[in-house]
Amino acid sequence: MDITQEPTEVRDLPYNVFAKACPSRGTLEHVTGRWGALTLGALHQGSFRFNELRRRVDGVSEKMLSQTLHALERDGLVRRDAQPTNPPRVDYELTPLGHAVAERLTTLIEFVEGNMDDVLAARERYDGTRREGVSKPA
Repeated sequence: MDITQEPTEVRDLPYNVFAKACPSRGTLEHVTGRWGALTLGALHQGSFRFNELRRRVDGVSEKMLSQTLHALERDGLVRRDAQPTNPPRVDYELTPLGHAVAERLTTLIEFVEGNMDDVLAARERYDGTRREGVSKPA
């Protein structure tokens, strides 16, 4: 079905992620972007300090993690808890809404991890057909 020919129940929703100007699109990007998904997945395991979270989300730069956390906090998915200690202690944890999103992401993460043998085999088949210079239909 063409997304421009959406069923009535989809058109009647107050938000439509397929519409360019819909604010839900930005939240979807924050949640499903590489660092957003990994950050939410990590925080689903519990509260983390910034550097603990950075170590958990291997490969993320300090700048990208900071930007990701700000976006997720703005969307109401992450709570930043600054303790008035010396030195200051800042913990990050999921809000109830963040937990609901992370539950769904965790299911997807587990599905992807559980099916990687099939994905890697498909990649190998695909790459093999490209090396031979013959494009075979899937």
